[in-house]
Amino acid sequence: MPSWIWLGCFFRREVFPSLVEKAQLVLKGQPQNWQAEVILSNVDADEGNLAKALDEAQRAVQIGSRQPASYLNLAILQQQNKDGAAAEQSLQKAVSLDPKSVVAALALGDLCQTQGRLTEAEKWFQAAVSMDPQNFASRGRLARFYLEAGQKDKAEQVMQRAKTELKDNPDAYRMVGDFYISQGQTDQAAVEFASLYSQHPKDLAVARTYVETLISQNKLPEAAAVNDRILKASPKDVDARVLRGEILTREGKPQDAATLLAAVVKDAPGNPAAHFQLCLAYGKTSNLGQSEIECREAVRLRPNVLEAQRVLAALALRKGNATLLNDTSSQLMKIEPNSPEGYVLHARLLLSNKDDAGAEAELKKAIEIAPQESAAYSLLGTMRMVQKRPDEAEKFYNQALAVNPSASEALVGLVRIDLQRKDPAKAERRLRDQIGRVPNNSQFYLLLGQLELQNENLSKAEETLAKAVDLDKNNVPAVLFLSQVQGSRGEISKALDGYKRALDANPQDVRIQVEWGDLLQSQNRWQEAQSHYQQALEIQPDYPPAANDLAYLMLEHGGNVNVAMSLAQTARKASLNVPNSADTLGWAYYHQGVYSAAIDLFQEAIKGNMKNPTYHYRLALAYQKQDNYAMAKKQLEYTLQINPSFGRADEVRKLLAQLPQHN
Repeated sequence: MPSWIWLGCFFRREVFPSLVEKAQLVLKGQPQNWQAEVILSNVDADEGNLAKALDEAQRAVQIGSRQPASYLNLAILQQQNKDGAAAEQSLQKAVSLDPKSVVAALALGDLCQTQGRLTEAEKWFQAAVSMDPQNFASRGRLARFYLEAGQKDKAEQVMQRAKTELKDNPDAYRMVGDFYISQGQTDQAAVEFASLYSQHPKDLAVARTYVETLISQNKLPEAAAVNDRILKASPKDVDARVLRGEILTREGKPQDAATLLAAVVKDAPGNPAAHFQLCLAYGKTSNLGQSEIECREAVRLRPNVLEAQRVLAALALRKGNATLLNDTSSQLMKIEPNSPEGYVLHARLLLSNKDDAGAEAELKKAIEIAPQESAAYSLLGTMRMVQKRPDEAEKFYNQALAVNPSASEALVGLVRIDLQRKDPAKAERRLRDQIGRVPNNSQFYLLLGQLELQNENLSKAEETLAKAVDLDKNNVPAVLFLSQVQGSRGEISKALDGYKRALDANPQDVRIQVEWGDLLQSQNRWQEAQSHYQQALEIQPDYPPAANDLAYLMLEHGGNVNVAMSLAQTARKASLNVPNSADTLGWAYYHQGVYSAAIDLFQEAIKGNMKNPTYHYRLALAYQKQDNYAMAKKQLEYTLQINPSFGRADEVRKLLAQLPQHN
């Protein structure tokens, strides 16, 4: 057979013009050349002219009646023409002409499986393996057949035999491990690849996969050790460098990871995994802008990567980016049309656009696809709550918990319904009952602790929140609530120790730094508090609470007023509806002598919190600076009315005595 014949593949005239022309020339000189007819039939089939292609394939069979390849080509076209019976006859003929034709046997197996004739399909796939025991493809196809038939044990047996009998074929000896990974059997995969790595230490694909399995088990020191050996042998190995970046991120060193991965992206800009891991590293440093840029590039390079699309969706929800949420939810529905995830995300988008009908349709579609998933039920419950239909909301929340006892959103919804109905005892019983069903759920203990706080049962709340933290050291809200409770009970050392342990486990979480600083500030340890606010801003330069609190400390303790003003403006820009940010910015304007702006901001702060004596006191000071003594007096008197024991009550009384009695 001439070397330019490639059977079983379709050719386009514009891609292979010389090949097509050569076939046509051959037919002019040799009208009985079956190979040339095969080539032309492939071209016509690719161009959509199936009838002509079949005629040419039939001629190829007539000319090359003793050639198995001509019948294989005809069978492919007959299957395209949905003529399974004719295709089977052609394949049977190919096998009769070449009893060792693995291709024909596999094709017959595929045809029988498509038609639901599984026993016959199995025999043909087994025959293909027997025809050429060294052919990995036939073993792989037999294993896949068993998997598709739900016979995992038989599939694994085929793979184990391939590993044993084709011990020098990387595809064969990796089969079992890859199978474990595909089935989510992480522990088995790790054991398998540990064994393979010891047997084939120079196989970089095995080594990298072994590292991945160790990472998935959170065995980071072991993963780093294996990965470092790869990098020692091949310092520029892109995949190993990406894995090193992933390990650093998981070790709580996202800034180091970002530096490394940025260099990898520069060296290999077309590597989607590098961009995705850089996205995760930036996310951990709270650099959400760069995180989004890198994740967008990852999905541009490989749109079907689910994890990248999920991260983009989470960023879209966090930033309220409707366009991005629409893009990611649409892509998820396209990638996995039989998964509820994309539909639920799209429903959230529609809800934000006040399209309740559209959102409900998407959620019902999600339930139809996956009735065993809880997210759609939970979101329908939340919709009903917004629509002030609590009885229906309760029904949906209960459905969510029925299919998933760990559905936190549903449990939160049910507790809110109980509290709205003025039945806190029922809310507590509900939480304790659910904890009984799912005893190791940190979120449930957090909910119970918050309820106990609301009921002013501090000792119980402390115990419950401590349990939440024990179950999950990364449950930062539980840590923060626990330390707040301990601080309010005067257990300052315990609270500070809690913040330290939480920060050790979550070194990039700015919330911990700020809460820690707030507690220190309440103890008049303002220099230490200032350090924590500064550390938070090093991680996330625009984090509003840190910027606001640092600005306040600088204004209170003789810091640079211009720097404090810049920080206060940063906080106010991101927190327009937070009274505290208006107060701090007003205090900065006061220190700069811009009293009219200060008055406006203090008034905004008071609108948000009428009962805060500090806001009224500062407003009085600003009025005094403008010689508006009547308004100053009014605000000072109201300050004492709100809280006669206000921390600066003596100063208020002294100032009242000093004010002129007329404006």
